[in-house]
Amino acid sequence: MNTATVSLNDSVRKKFLVLRNILRPKLVEGLIVAFSGGVDSAFLTWAAEQERQASGGKLAALTTHSESFSQAERADAKRFIETHRIRHLWRESKELLNPEYAINDGNRCFHCKTELFNICREAAQKHDFKWIAYGYNASDRHDIRPGHRAAVQNSILSPLAEAGLMKDDIRNLMHENGLEMAEKPASPCLSSRLMTGVFITPRKLKDVEDFEAILRGGGLRVFRVRLHEEGRTKHLRLEVAPDEMQRAVQLRGKLVGEALARGYKWVTLDLAGYRTGGGNLVAK
Repeated sequence: MNTATVSLNDSVRKKFLVLRNILRPKLVEGLIVAFSGGVDSAFLTWAAEQERQASGGKLAALTTHSESFSQAERADAKRFIETHRIRHLWRESKELLNPEYAINDGNRCFHCKTELFNICREAAQKHDFKWIAYGYNASDRHDIRPGHRAAVQNSILSPLAEAGLMKDDIRNLMHENGLEMAEKPASPCLSSRLMTGVFITPRKLKDVEDFEAILRGGGLRVFRVRLHEEGRTKHLRLEVAPDEMQRAVQLRGKLVGEALARGYKWVTLDLAGYRTGGGNLVAK
């Protein structure tokens, strides 16, 4: 179903009102939203700004950047903030310096979010904000989310989930309000492209970013480049939406040439197509 044609029902509208009611007292005492540039945190940031304009208070969006945050995502985040004229803070994060993060096991997101929330807390103390929130929504309750464990341990608010807003609710609300990220595909960090157990380095993250840029430049929208290692051998696996596979094949020469030049043994096109969590299937 094309969500652009979906009209909001009363239930979703009520959830949005609940969200604004949740945000209002937090804004009075000062609220920082951890803004990743993805759909959920973008909507939360926008909703908080709407409530701030209506009722007052203090709001800042905070975005961290590191080697795991692609230039394309940085551009999206910058564009959104500038379009909606929201106070914004950029901060450098150094999760790659943490060995527990770099080993890339099932707790990677826990360590990443812990770093993020520590940075948010430092900013909150410096600028006199009491509350920190992030874009965890009600749909996320059905997934295994180590990052949410870090949020709970650090007393981070989850207003979208508290209001009962599901992923589809959020996209529909974004459509109704003309927000440009309504159809943006899911956009986790570059480290999620490295198969679980593949040690994370800046070089590997840059390779993934560059190969995804080739796909994006070829007109693809829904894809992941997965990096595998078996001993000293490494290769790339492309997950692409089924209706975009032909476009990926048309980029075959450029992809293979670049892969070989960077020391990858081969590039494969995964006929199962794009799916969330594809970096966790196997370690090699």
